[in-house]
Amino acid sequence: MTTTSAPTDGGVLALHDGDDVGVATRDLSPGDVVEVAGRTLTVAGTVPRGHKVALVDVAAGAEVHKYGQAIGVATAAIGAGEHVHVHNLGFEEGHRDHALGGVHAELAVPAGPRPTFRGFRRADGRVGTRNYVAILTSVNCSASTARMIAARFTPERLAAFPNVDGVIALTHQSGCGMVPSSEGGQLLLRTLRGYAAHPNVAGLLVLGLGCEMVLTEQISTRDGQGVGAFLGMPGVGAPPEAVDPVLADIPADTVVESLTIQDTGGVRATVAAGVAAVERMLPLVDARERVECDVSELVLALNCGGSDGYSGITANPALGWASDRLVAYGAASALAETPEVFGAEHLLTRRATSPEVAQRLLDRIAWWKDYTAAGGGSMDNNPSPGNKAGGLTTILEKSLGAVAKGGRADLAAVYEYAERIEPHAGFTFMDTPGYDPVSVTGLVAGGANVVVFTTGRGSVFGCRPAPSIKVATNTPMYRRMSEDMDLDAGRIVEGTATLEQVGQEIFDLVLRIASGEQTVSEDLLIDGQAIGAEEFIPWHVGAVT
Repeated sequence: MTTTSAPTDGGVLALHDGDDVGVATRDLSPGDVVEVAGRTLTVAGTVPRGHKVALVDVAAGAEVHKYGQAIGVATAAIGAGEHVHVHNLGFEEGHRDHALGGVHAELAVPAGPRPTFRGFRRADGRVGTRNYVAILTSVNCSASTARMIAARFTPERLAAFPNVDGVIALTHQSGCGMVPSSEGGQLLLRTLRGYAAHPNVAGLLVLGLGCEMVLTEQISTRDGQGVGAFLGMPGVGAPPEAVDPVLADIPADTVVESLTIQDTGGVRATVAAGVAAVERMLPLVDARERVECDVSELVLALNCGGSDGYSGITANPALGWASDRLVAYGAASALAETPEVFGAEHLLTRRATSPEVAQRLLDRIAWWKDYTAAGGGSMDNNPSPGNKAGGLTTILEKSLGAVAKGGRADLAAVYEYAERIEPHAGFTFMDTPGYDPVSVTGLVAGGANVVVFTTGRGSVFGCRPAPSIKVATNTPMYRRMSEDMDLDAGRIVEGTATLEQVGQEIFDLVLRIASGEQTVSEDLLIDGQAIGAEEFIPWHVGAVT
């Protein structure tokens, strides 16, 4: 799939030879005459910026192509120059060639010194980009107490500990009313332990009520395999090497304490005990210092939200360029949001390093089809109303733009939700929902130490403990929400920057953020409230009993 990064003076961008539609780069009115793809086109109706306009006549029932791929079928005859959207374009899954590997991309390493960043080297060999104390709850019943403890550690109180990035309460809505050994229970525990073991967390206070299904000991115990066997996960009664290794081990240098409200004597007593526990941790965590680290130590999460018609043209392929550069240097990057690669998964399976990797992705797509059908929906329930307002019509179109975040690199692995992403793994995929906070929660639980989040409509997503860089797909939104965006990729369509230039800017920004420069969401503090902790939302699967 190729895209055109240069603007058109006429206001319509043709993305691929043979496409039936182009993308309006400005609001078009009936009677406007534009030059595009070597032809003169008269606009037949109002076409908002970022929406599709027909380049040729399309018969009713015929496939409509964008990015050189089918994005749906015409539900009525479409004339050249007409607006193409929900009124005349419908979803049809169609046929895709799911080649199981066979396409290899050779990613060149640029000449010159290798890039580095300044990170926190952890005892398990991984590298943190931040240095947090986290208060992690085992159950929702301890959520308010965790927030009360964290609220005591204001910026003024933490000023004496300059190497500590903050004290964060990571709370959630589950932890009880479930079977711990069920699929949902395992997902939750895997997520909680992924955060407990995260290289950006140097101090950990695990806080529970005391009678919940997910016990504090199952989160605070350093040995992940021991917890897995305790829950009845695969490998119970087998030798240690046979135990399912999905639960992360907590690094030996993470300072860990644990409390329950019932054993401590109630909320007031627990807040006092929790504050004292964090105060004991702060000098130890503050003693950690940043050191020079190779670029290959980065684990980059690739995510998007509030996508629009520009996402697959500007921010996503520019992020794909940056991801490829990181992979070329030996780092890891992870694409996610399985429902939002549906319809474009064939572009990933052909890049798989083995048939087994490709099949694992197809198996997850099949699981999602069954999962959505069981809930009375379908995979085309996506895009959202906001996506459609921004010019995206079908999930096929949205997915084709979304996979551009993954660049051209070979697909080296497919991970379950919150499963540990191996450092230096190359380009990978993690099975997550498309809902942004749930998706990023899984990626961070897997060990991502930097997130890059592209948005067209203007998502204000932030993340802790991993910093989230937000890249705007279009310049008008960037200017309107500049305090919430880190970088403007809309300049690609504006003609003031090339895709490669913006990709390099993202790459350079990732290194600076990894070294401690704050993202705009980290810098935002209003009335003591920050962005990032409330966006911790583990994926809930299964019944609540």
